[in-house]
Amino acid sequence: MGKRAKDGALLEEIVSLAVPVCQQAEQSCPRGGPGRRPEIPDWVLAVMIMICVSLRKKTKAAQFTWWTQHAADFARWLPGQRLPSRSTFYDRYRRTHRLFRQAIRLQGEQAVARGWIDATLVAVDKSLLEGQGEPWSPRDRRWGHVRRGVDPDTTWGYSTHHGWVQGYSFEVVVTATGSVPWPLIASVDTASCSEQKSFREKIADLPETTKYVAADSGYDSNAVAEAVEWQDGCRTGRRFLCPEVPRPNNGRPRQPHSRQSRSRQYHRRLREERRRFLETARGRKLYARRRSVEPFHAQLKHLFDLRERVWHRGQENNRTMVLAAICVYQLLVTYNQLHGRPLGRLQCLLDAL
Repeated sequence: MGKRAKDGALLEEIVSLAVPVCQQAEQSCPRGGPGRRPEIPDWVLAVMIMICVSLRKKTKAAQFTWWTQHAADFARWLPGQRLPSRSTFYDRYRRTHRLFRQAIRLQGEQAVARGWIDATLVAVDKSLLEGQGEPWSPRDRRWGHVRRGVDPDTTWGYSTHHGWVQGYSFEVVVTATGSVPWPLIASVDTASCSEQKSFREKIADLPETTKYVAADSGYDSNAVAEAVEWQDGCRTGRRFLCPEVPRPNNGRPRQPHSRQSRSRQYHRRLREERRRFLETARGRKLYARRRSVEPFHAQLKHLFDLRERVWHRGQENNRTMVLAAICVYQLLVTYNQLHGRPLGRLQCLLDAL
């Protein structure tokens, strides 16, 4: 195990790891549209937010106050950059999630390229986060009646683990090989967002080395499965491992008098192929590794105090915060990898900052 970092040395090294990641993320998704480019680059705001999230400063006011109190550190860590004003920090905070989402993908690609992780088998899952404020009943929502203290961006979602939750959700694709899951792609939406819709947007960003994608029955969809396994009429070489949602006609032979279109017969044939592979010994063994994504959810919520509720009000603010937390998680695992420390020991690093 590596030596214990001196006071402030660990935080400074985390900043040194965060700066190039955020700069690369901004270069890969530059600002578009009319208007003058901002004097303070987006990557500077991203680094500021990541450091405050790692320190668990739960409000934007607390985050900005911390940086004003550490202006000398800001000048040393980010030479040549100007500390933003309060209004600039608050406004840009809501829009930095775009850069964090790109940074998560880039860190995943770099870890694969360095041989740190094996992305042959990945798992995808969604987890719910309770929002701040008072409950907003479906009846009031239908009538557009927003009670005092309600966060209007929250929606209701259900899972077998959490039950009904009013708030937000985050979805991650993590490696399912190895002892520590590594997030590769992530997004944050409202609690009611469909997993099938949100995951389809991530399929194009899966690593080239990925051969198997494991998901729970909430992702059971012909469109999702075929987007993973097929592209432009050709097989991608990947397999989608997902148990079927129980349906009345699952496994029953088709009635002789019933008629099906060619398209329906095609989709049904592909579905039966997926079912047969999942029922094999190899398919069951691969799917069993999907459980690695659930400990990641639990650890992320524990590390960043998300077990009870999110930090902010508003979807854009929470998108930025949760994606920043996932970026910090990647940086902490990277720090342990570089220093030969146990990869899963992250709580002691956050406590030492």
